[in-house]
Amino acid sequence: MDRWVPAGLPAPGLSSLSVWSGLLRQPWHLLALLCLAQILCWTVVPALVDPAPPGDVVEGFMWGREWVLLTYKHPQLPGWLLETSHLLTGSFRWPQYLLAQLTISATFILVYLLARDMLGQSRALAAVLLMPSVYFFGWPTPQFNHDYAQMPFWAAICWLLWRAGRGGGPGWWLALGLVSGVGLYAKFSTGLLLAFGALWLLSDARARSRLVTPWPWLGLAVFLAVATPLAVELYRIDFLPLTYFAGRDEWVTEHRARLYYAGVQMAGLSGFLLVLAISGLLRRSPAPQEPVERGSRVYLMWMGLGPAALVMVASLFTGTGEAWGAPMYNLVGVVALAFLGHRLGATEMRKLTICAFICIIGMSGAYAAIRWTDCNVRGRMDAVCWPAQPISDEAEAVWHAAVPGRLDIVGGDTNLAMLAGLNAYDKPSIFTDLDMRFAPWITPKRLHDHGMLMVWPGSRVPPQLHAWLDNIQVKTVLFNWSQEAPPVAISFAAIPPGARLPVAVDGPTGQPHS
Repeated sequence: MDRWVPAGLPAPGLSSLSVWSGLLRQPWHLLALLCLAQILCWTVVPALVDPAPPGDVVEGFMWGREWVLLTYKHPQLPGWLLETSHLLTGSFRWPQYLLAQLTISATFILVYLLARDMLGQSRALAAVLLMPSVYFFGWPTPQFNHDYAQMPFWAAICWLLWRAGRGGGPGWWLALGLVSGVGLYAKFSTGLLLAFGALWLLSDARARSRLVTPWPWLGLAVFLAVATPLAVELYRIDFLPLTYFAGRDEWVTEHRARLYYAGVQMAGLSGFLLVLAISGLLRRSPAPQEPVERGSRVYLMWMGLGPAALVMVASLFTGTGEAWGAPMYNLVGVVALAFLGHRLGATEMRKLTICAFICIIGMSGAYAAIRWTDCNVRGRMDAVCWPAQPISDEAEAVWHAAVPGRLDIVGGDTNLAMLAGLNAYDKPSIFTDLDMRFAPWITPKRLHDHGMLMVWPGSRVPPQLHAWLDNIQVKTVLFNWSQEAPPVAISFAAIPPGARLPVAVDGPTGQPHS
């Protein structure tokens, strides 16, 4: 498969040809350069351009500091990782972007390991070089959320299952059980991939023969041991994530066209198809194909395209969030090389490499230009445009001017309240939607003993907050956020400890979001 790699390096000297030949001889070096470019570009650019983290990241930080196993939306592994990144760095400005790109780079590496087992080193490298052309590995990645936390787990499960099913020893099965269990803590939809994996395990004769050994069952025991606390907590909170999913499904069905999800997925793959064409891999070739094992192709099609195809079909009948498919395209490059790899030569590999780095550098540069323009020229108030640090500073100033104790709870408009609490030195908890089901860390006693800072947009008190504020003084502050748009008004009100609070603690549930 790798016959086109030069047999020897040219004479001493660092010509471009010699460097290129060296990279082809050591695919890990080129893979490392790809990961380094991905990490640098997509960490530095958002950190410099975005005044605030994306909405899901702010939510993850605020929930991560509670160290709960599960919220009404999802398991909380992403929140734990975000909080850990803050504890290690002391910053809310850049570590979340680094964390996101570490998961993307880990996905690149795990996909390479699987592809190397099936296709050889050169084709495996080519498969990974195609990945930056997929939309889901670029533009959305600064928003580290559950969809992106899943990515390396999906790639790892596919690799470990293949190795285990092809005769791997007990270590592969135990690792598969552990990674599969932990993957559920990233997002429950990891279970979809596990279902596809179980069906493959039962249908593939060689893999099925492994079931007579004890190792698959030990791996299953590890999986159940890891996943059981999550199941217990799900039952304890009355399956609220399933209720959230149903609500999100209903909202998408009402507000999106039937072909919306499928259209987003196809648009996200358009760059991938373009790079395939530019590289020459779509051209007809008289070269005989070096056969890829039929079992490998079946596995790749089933695990690499099956979940995405199923969700796309299901989206025609139910609501599906546009980002939910992000981890489902890890293997599209491997699938392509499994069928087109016989056309891969030095020229095609060079084109793929150039396209990969152009995608990373060009897309991150476009991100910077468009985000800055949206905020400062067009005056479009995206989540990343909010002046996060000044909002937190003002929130603490308002609180400490009215109450001597620490700021312990923020609430009101949930998105703004999270921004108010994000950078606050006191690290307050978020009272999500003023609903204790959604914020179980908030109790009536804690509210009574510590009070709460209310935050909302504009100067008028929203009707749902009247019962909370009563005669409490309100301070409205104008915040500059754009070079062209007018300042945005945000109001603050400090409810002191011991204040009379509404009897009903279940507030509005608001509009679900991903």
